[in-house]
Amino acid sequence: MKETKVIIVEDDEITSLNLNMSLQKQGYNVISVCDSALQAKNKINIYKPDILIIDISLQESNDGIELAKYIKEKYNIPFIYLTSYSDDEIISQAKLTEPYGYIVKPFDPNSLHATIQMALFKFDMENSRKEDVHSLKVDKLNLEKLLHSKRTSDKPIVTFGEDYHLDISICETFYKGKKIKLTKKENAFLRLLVAQLGLVVSFDQAMNYVWDENGATENSVRTLVWRLRNKLETDIIKNASGIGYYIEE
Repeated sequence: MKETKVIIVEDDEITSLNLNMSLQKQGYNVISVCDSALQAKNKINIYKPDILIIDISLQESNDGIELAKYIKEKYNIPFIYLTSYSDDEIISQAKLTEPYGYIVKPFDPNSLHATIQMALFKFDMENSRKEDVHSLKVDKLNLEKLLHSKRTSDKPIVTFGEDYHLDISICETFYKGKKIKLTKKENAFLRLLVAQLGLVVSFDQAMNYVWDENGATENSVRTLVWRLRNKLETDIIKNASGIGYYIEE
């Protein structure tokens, strides 16, 4: 069985030592222990780890979150946050980087192992679907056909989430009967998600469908999703880390 290569990014010496010992005892290959984001960037490039454990509050700042953003942009590697924080603002910032899990200090070795295994499993499952997801092309005509097929009656209504519905005749979204005011791009992206309920809408699909002009990036999609989530009453848009987003069917 292949050893899982782990990089620890933690500036507290005792915590990093305990993590290292615990992980090695459980059969993981700890290839590097870093105490700064800069050192971690160099080690990631050299060793290409299978997973990283990152302290959110490196050097009493948000360097851990900034490191996670860097990994998200440059690599396809899962990471888990190590944190003692319960601050809502910090957690909200961390969530935007779409981690594969959280470990709370002081950590429990069994919980640590379970969190890593679940993260790796989720990462493998998502990557196994990448080829199918990226090969699925949706143009405006196909999208309309998909939306019509999801109607539960003769009315032009598609229900999704809990208490949401899309009126495909007027391209408007409602929550408990009240219209949600969306921009053109937000509306287009939501229609794309609803047309493919239960399936992942990849970054490429979103960029090709939502943006008519060139120049859209994955960060453009993430920003759009962040704005859209703020307008929706409940958290129905789920992350498929490194691939895209979906709404459960």
